[in-house]
Amino acid sequence: MLPEQFHIYVVDDDPSFGDSMRRLLKSHGYSVSLFRSAAEFLGASQLSDNACLIADIHMPGMTGVELYVAVRKTGRTIPTILITAYPEETVRQRMLDLGVISYLNKPLNEAVLIDCLRHALACNLAKRAPR
Repeated sequence: MLPEQFHIYVVDDDPSFGDSMRRLLKSHGYSVSLFRSAAEFLGASQLSDNACLIADIHMPGMTGVELYVAVRKTGRTIPTILITAYPEETVRQRMLDLGVISYLNKPLNEAVLIDCLRHALACNLAKRAPR
C-alpha cells in the first residue's frame, strides 16, 4: 500500500497546527482530513479502513485520550498516534498499554512522526492480511 492509499485523520483544535500537519503529511504523499474537534471526527459519516488517527490530547470538550477510548468502544481498530504539548508519563504509559501506536511530544520531530506513520501503515496491513 502506498502513502496516498493510506488516509490520515488529524484531530486538533489549533487551526495553525492542523494546517501545518496537513501540509507536512501531504508533502509525504498522504491523503489527509482535518477535524477541529473529537466530536467533529466522531460525526464523520465516511471513515476509511486504510487510515491512521493523529489526535491532540488536550482539546476542549473531548480529549484525544477520550476520543481514542470512544473509537475503541465502537469496535474500530484505527491505528492512533496521540500528540501533546504537555507530556505526562502516566498518561503515555496508559495509552501505549491500551494500544496507541505512539505518544509524541510537541513540537513534533518530522522524521519520528513519519516513522510512526509507516509503523501504523504496517499495523493496518497486518490486521487486514488473510490468516
